[in-house]
Amino acid sequence: MATRILTRRRILLCALETTYGTDPVPTTAANAVLIKNLTITPMEATVVKRDVIQPWMGNSGTLLAEAHAKIDFEVELAGSGTAGTAPGWGALMQACGFSQTIVATTSVTYSPVSAVLPSVTIYYYLDGQVHKLTGCRGDMSISMAAKQISTIKFSMTGFFAPATTVVLPTGTVFSTQAEPIIPGSTNMGAINLFGYAAPAIEKFDFKLGNKVAFVNRIGAGGQYVYLTDRAPSGSVDFEAVTPDVKDFFTMATSAVNQAFSFTLGTVAGNKVAINCPSCDVLNPAIADNNGVQMMTIPFDIDPVAGNDDLTIVVT
Repeated sequence: MATRILTRRRILLCALETTYGTDPVPTTAANAVLIKNLTITPMEATVVKRDVIQPWMGNSGTLLAEAHAKIDFEVELAGSGTAGTAPGWGALMQACGFSQTIVATTSVTYSPVSAVLPSVTIYYYLDGQVHKLTGCRGDMSISMAAKQISTIKFSMTGFFAPATTVVLPTGTVFSTQAEPIIPGSTNMGAINLFGYAAPAIEKFDFKLGNKVAFVNRIGAGGQYVYLTDRAPSGSVDFEAVTPDVKDFFTMATSAVNQAFSFTLGTVAGNKVAINCPSCDVLNPAIADNNGVQMMTIPFDIDPVAGNDDLTIVVT
C-alpha cells in the first residue's frame, strides 16, 4: 500500500543563483522561508498536436513543449528581528527585480532595478518528494489591513524538472523572520497620504506589476525567465475628510504627482517602511464603513529619475 502524502509536511527553500539557472543547493539551515497559502503548478507546458495524416480516425499524438513551473505563496511582512540583517524573503525580492542594500546594524533597503536581474532556485519539499525550480524570477504584491497579518505574495516562474523522491530534510531554521505585527493604533509610524498626515488607514494594497516572460528557444542557452517591464500601483482606504482638510478630488485632476509612505512597526529589526515618492492619484471614491464615510484612492507609482519608483526599507 502506498504511503499517503501529507500536505502538512512541507518546506520551501530559496537561494540566490550565482550563475543563472544553476542550482546553488539551498539548505534548511540557511535558506528556509516561512510561508503560507502555497499553490504550485509543477508543470505547465504548451500542447503541440502532431496532426499527421493517417487512414483512420483518432488522435495522431500529442507532445509537450516549453515546460516550466509556477509557484505562488505568501510570507508575513516582517523584518528579520535584527536591524541590518536581511529578512528571509530578501532573495525573493531580488528575484522580482529589486536590489538589496544592507547597512550593518541599521537597515536593509530594496529598490527596483532594470538590468542585471538576480534569479533564485526554489526547493519545494512535499512529504517524501521535492520539486526543484531553477532560474526563477517573478512578481510580488503587498496586502495590509486592520486586524490582519500583513503579507507579501510572491508569484514565481522557473524551469521545470521532474519531482524526485527524497526524505523530508531536518534542521529547518526560520531565524531571519520575526513575528509579524498586526497593524493598529500603537504600532505604526507616520503616514504620508499624498501630502496629508493621515492619522490612520484601513487598508493598503500594492502590486509591483512585473511582466514575466518564460522563453524557450532553440539552443542550450535558449531557456530563461525574464522581467520585461513593471507597472507598480497601489490603493489605500482611509477615513474621508472634508475638502478644507484635504481636497483629494482636486488633487486627482491636477496631474501633480504626490508622495505616499508609511512605516509598519516601531521596534528595531521589525520595522518595514514603504516609500513611493511620485504617485498619480486616480479616481477617489467614497463608501460607508460602520456608519463612517471612507475614501478609497487608487494610484499609479512612477519613477522620478529611473529605478526610484519606490523603496521598501527594513530597519
